[in-house]
Amino acid sequence: MLSFTCDYNEGAHPKILEKLTMTNYEQTVGYGEDEYCKKAISLIKEKCKCKDIDVHFFVGGTQANLTVISAALRPHQGVVSATTGHINVHESGSIEATGHKVISIESKDGKITADGVQKVYDNHFNDGSPEHMVQPKLVYISNPTEIGTIYSKAELTALSETCRKNNLFLYMDGARLGYGLSSEENDLDLPTITKLCDAFYIGGTKVGALFGEALVITNNALKSDFRYILKQKGGMLAKGRLLGIQFITLLEDDLYFNMAKHADELAKLIKAACIKKGYSFLSESSTNQQFPIMPDSVLEKLKQNFQFSYWERIDEKFSAVRFCTSWATKKDDVLKLIAAIETV
Repeated sequence: MLSFTCDYNEGAHPKILEKLTMTNYEQTVGYGEDEYCKKAISLIKEKCKCKDIDVHFFVGGTQANLTVISAALRPHQGVVSATTGHINVHESGSIEATGHKVISIESKDGKITADGVQKVYDNHFNDGSPEHMVQPKLVYISNPTEIGTIYSKAELTALSETCRKNNLFLYMDGARLGYGLSSEENDLDLPTITKLCDAFYIGGTKVGALFGEALVITNNALKSDFRYILKQKGGMLAKGRLLGIQFITLLEDDLYFNMAKHADELAKLIKAACIKKGYSFLSESSTNQQFPIMPDSVLEKLKQNFQFSYWERIDEKFSAVRFCTSWATKKDDVLKLIAAIETV
């Protein structure tokens, strides 16, 4: 059975395991204050082309999201997210558990627009008694989105300008950021994201790391006392060096982006095979996640040899599914899937 269910089924890139093994018996200080974390932070600042940023390491994306959002918001404030946003549907109410409402916006492509944010802001502050409602304060986006779409530089710039005009924070979830930046349709890079977002993270868990995310904070208002909040929310790893070592390995020699490009290219082959068969797609994705709409009868046959994620029902006979490639996906396995799609 060949699996295309997600991009974190495998362990980690061999180079990461090698580095972890080589340093296994070293003794270092804990909680991210070791020399490996410091070197990783230096590399991230270099990649972002900005020295005036704070970098903090987390084990996973949910910890990063709830920590950043709870740190940024006062008790009466909420976070704006697409209805499909990870914090809205896939984090077990972690944001609400910190006492903050998720203000959801309908989105066909998983993205939030500047106009949509402005409408939420205006609807709140133009109300006769806004203090009776949760105040929007932070805008949450993910790139790529939950359905594989990516933000263009123009879209992110418009969002950033709207947020800054209205004194809103802009935060990007980068769980799959490598796959987005490596897409052939992408025109963003880390320096641009650094300039336009108040905070974002570089996802490692889904892009070749054993675990780990690197949070970048650019807005000074979010930097103060952040390590206190990181500790309080359970996100501070005692053996912090395990995260530093992994991000050094990911970022040296562009391993991170090379792995992501590999996954994107294989996903493109799957997409081409589906297009050849005449299948449409739930979203226009150029990343490692593809969402073809296929007959249920075909899906039942594919299930005999392949694993993939059921996404949503389209009508009585068709469903949208997700085929997801990763840094470790083998081309031979993709070719077997393509052959099955072509012959079923």
